[in-house]
Amino acid sequence: MSVFKSDGSRPIFHVPHLNGIYASEGWFMRLMEGNRQFVTRDPKKAHLFYLPYSMRQLELKLYVPGSHQIKPLAIFLRDYVNMIAGKYPFWNCTHGTDHFLVACHDWYQIPDDLGLTLTQHEELANNTIKALCNADTSEGVFVAGKDVSLLETNIRNPRVPLRNIGGLRVSQRPLLAFFAGRMHGRVSPILLKYWRDKHEDMKIFGPLPSRISRKMSYIQHMKSSKFCICPMGYEVNSPRIIEAIYYECVPVIIADNFPPPLSDVLDWSKFSVIVAEKDIPKLREILLAIPMRRYMAMQTNVKLVKRHFLWNRRPIRYDLFHMIMHSIWLSRLSQIQIPES
Repeated sequence: MSVFKSDGSRPIFHVPHLNGIYASEGWFMRLMEGNRQFVTRDPKKAHLFYLPYSMRQLELKLYVPGSHQIKPLAIFLRDYVNMIAGKYPFWNCTHGTDHFLVACHDWYQIPDDLGLTLTQHEELANNTIKALCNADTSEGVFVAGKDVSLLETNIRNPRVPLRNIGGLRVSQRPLLAFFAGRMHGRVSPILLKYWRDKHEDMKIFGPLPSRISRKMSYIQHMKSSKFCICPMGYEVNSPRIIEAIYYECVPVIIADNFPPPLSDVLDWSKFSVIVAEKDIPKLREILLAIPMRRYMAMQTNVKLVKRHFLWNRRPIRYDLFHMIMHSIWLSRLSQIQIPES
């Protein structure tokens, strides 16, 4: 597969943002920009066209904090696509169906009276392949089967993106379940309502108290737990899913309308638990009902699939960069109409 990178001025285009919870889009851009395996300089040889902009950089450069006005961002993207369509023939040949973007930001799904970031350009919104962290199938932006679900990754140190990964044996995981985090969205407060301070083997917190973290860090809690609870935030995405996998803790995903990433090749039922939001009151019952033999298999599978969720400084076969490219390519293939013989 060959990809051609379209035009765009820095820093919104071609400048990756490599740290924080929106780092997935930046790491994809960084690895794509320097890639010799997938990128071609000849657009006539390209199978796909990458729109190399960072939603995070767009926010930092154009959004006025506290204004709740995202229309300037939408207009910027509209004008960019119009420029691409006017300068090159490739967009107009397929109306953008062979173009793709990779974005990890909640604003793709935040409606207000000015509309969504994408909706100022109909073909950008409807035709392009969108690899989004916020893959909410209920709100009309993310289209399952066409678009690609992308994991939100919290990169704390871009120089060492895989620091501290790995976990402990099951015998060294005395906790049944762990969650700590800010009260973002509708799910986390319900989780705390039912499970905070209810059972000694279920450590369910809001932000991890300093009196607790001094004795046992967030990462140590994850490495000491059989299950790591991954509720949605304001939107369906959560960086805890990939953290759980990194620390070899079976993720428990609580986010209705969220298609797990890489489902085209990975069976999430083999290494995670998906709990409906309405079943939060039954959470302990659900987890305890999983036989130890099945749990052991799930935890082993977490270790096996971990390599597919790694951002390596240089792409390694079957890592997250390659897996996203595979999902995007499968999406494109599914759209191509093969004429009947």
